[in-house]
Amino acid sequence: MTEYTIRQVADKTGLSMHTIRWYERIGLLDEIERSTDGRRRFGDRDLDWLDLLVKLRATGMPVAQMQRYTELVRAGAATEPERLRLLAAHRERVLADLATQRECLALLDYKIMTYGGTPRERHRPKEDQ
Repeated sequence: MTEYTIRQVADKTGLSMHTIRWYERIGLLDEIERSTDGRRRFGDRDLDWLDLLVKLRATGMPVAQMQRYTELVRAGAATEPERLRLLAAHRERVLADLATQRECLALLDYKIMTYGGTPRERHRPKEDQ
């Protein structure tokens, strides 16, 4: 089994070491293995779980819902219907957020074209050109 230090996990996930420790403290991570000198040793399974948490957070899931989902996963297969409901409700919020972002993008494209640009054009300040 591959083992990672907290610094390696931070590099791989994009989370700070402080956030990883906080996630552990608030119960979002299972108990992390420790080396003989007390240092955290993460495995591939921990990395996979953190990847899920990063994506849930990036899509706007509140930490309290992430904690609830974590509790449900730990409670076993009997909680799958509730997990499904939680994730489906979150998916609907993500879809609504995407629709809002598309509207904002359309407005930005319109404004850019108003000034004679193209929507994909990237403008740099004159001193950079």
